[in-house]
Amino acid sequence: MPAASHAGATAPFLRMAEKTHFGFQAVEPGEKSARVAEVFRSVASRYDLMNDLMSAGLHRLWKQVAVSWADVRPGMDVLDVAGGTADLALAMARRAGAGGRVVLSDINASMLARGRERLIEDGCAPHAVQCDAESLPFPAESFDRVTVAFGLRNMTDMDAALLEMTRVLRRGGKLLILEFSRVHPQLAKAYNFYSFQILPRLGRLVAGDAQSYRYLAESIRMHPDQETLAAMMQRAGLAGVRFSNLSAGVVALHEGLKPA
Repeated sequence: MPAASHAGATAPFLRMAEKTHFGFQAVEPGEKSARVAEVFRSVASRYDLMNDLMSAGLHRLWKQVAVSWADVRPGMDVLDVAGGTADLALAMARRAGAGGRVVLSDINASMLARGRERLIEDGCAPHAVQCDAESLPFPAESFDRVTVAFGLRNMTDMDAALLEMTRVLRRGGKLLILEFSRVHPQLAKAYNFYSFQILPRLGRLVAGDAQSYRYLAESIRMHPDQETLAAMMQRAGLAGVRFSNLSAGVVALHEGLKPA
């Protein structure tokens, strides 16, 4: 699948020497980590339901595309970073089979616990590790595939996380990043209305938490656009970087290979 382009895309995300961003707010790195942790602790119990509602079920199709690109084969070792409730991990574990290993990782204990429960319920070996993506507790070249779906934008230092995910990849292995991105300009007005007016109200009604879903909308706007993220992956040491826009750029899927 050829790389998609997004004409006129810009990168309005914050780059500061001493501060990072939490939504539209400039904060200290430690404060962002704590506040992101509280967001996911708050929404963990309704996370899957809210994903279905706010994307009209499209997140399941987006993840299917990511799993297809990952091309996990029997016997492979796979790491799902910021894997939350284990949607990707479950699908890839079925493909890796009994001879493979899929490790679910997340920095948030509440999210990881729900993902681990789902792995057990599905009959998968519950390889679940609580860890920070910016400092992965795995030896270099441990995995054939590394995936991260809708988690990169919540990381305090994305460059550090990309370097870590590249480090633990085996040579010839793939890194797949599925993330909200820059929507097509013709849809921007309607998308902004939905994001800042409808989504927080939906969060309040279903999850009892409007503020966490307001942060979600803000964090998407602060995330690097498609071309910028591709360049970041190249700087981390990945080759053959490509991406494809899904749903008119609401989401983008990026792929990079670790040189053999």
